[in-house]
Amino acid sequence: MIKRFGVSMEPELLDKFDSFIKKYGYKNRSEAIREIIRERLIDETVKEGGGESFGTIVIVYDHEVGDINDRLVDLQHEYTGLIIFTTHIHVDRRNCIENIVVKGKNSEISALAQRLRTIEGVSSVKLLLTNYTYK
Repeated sequence: MIKRFGVSMEPELLDKFDSFIKKYGYKNRSEAIREIIRERLIDETVKEGGGESFGTIVIVYDHEVGDINDRLVDLQHEYTGLIIFTTHIHVDRRNCIENIVVKGKNSEISALAQRLRTIEGVSSVKLLLTNYTYK
């Protein structure tokens, strides 16, 4: 069941919102508001560490730094219950990107991402989590 409610906002903000709706192809304001609210609620759930999510950890690293490949593999073996699969991309002669697809408890996924950040030679770690709690 859908419930209706009113929203009040300044004309300038409404103009920007309408431009946003057009730019991203939403059918109407209601659809856009629902999606924005869902996204914000998911972000809060993930930030609080509760629940389960799925997502991606993207890391960029220099494969010539020490024993980084062994350290990355060893760490991923510690988290085999979370990791669904990984992909490895050779960016140039030294740098690689690894995409780690995960599913599990938010707190455990965040812990894995944090541990990846501490490995010498890793220059970037981006964590993107989402879930399907808010339909």
